[in-house]
Amino acid sequence: MPRRYVAIAAAVAAVGALVPLTAWLFRMPVAEAAVAAPIIVVSAGALVGLFVLWTKVIVETLRRQRHPGRIVAGAVAAFAVLVVLSFFVELPAGH
Repeated sequence: MPRRYVAIAAAVAAVGALVPLTAWLFRMPVAEAAVAAPIIVVSAGALVGLFVLWTKVIVETLRRQRHPGRIVAGAVAAFAVLVVLSFFVELPAGH
């Protein structure tokens, strides 16, 4: 099977999954989500593209460092501290 057909099948499956998922997440009828399908697909593509870009930037930056493990450990520790501290902050309820 040519790669082109595999790519087309993957795109159709992605759109077929994104539309009902969006309808469920935003509690809207599937028909309205289907009308918004082009916007949903472009938005999802942009989000995936940004994720891939920044992942590549981070990986390339870490490869140039002398101690990438320490940098990753520090970032994970800082994130863990933020998560723990977030339990001690009570945000006002929106009414």
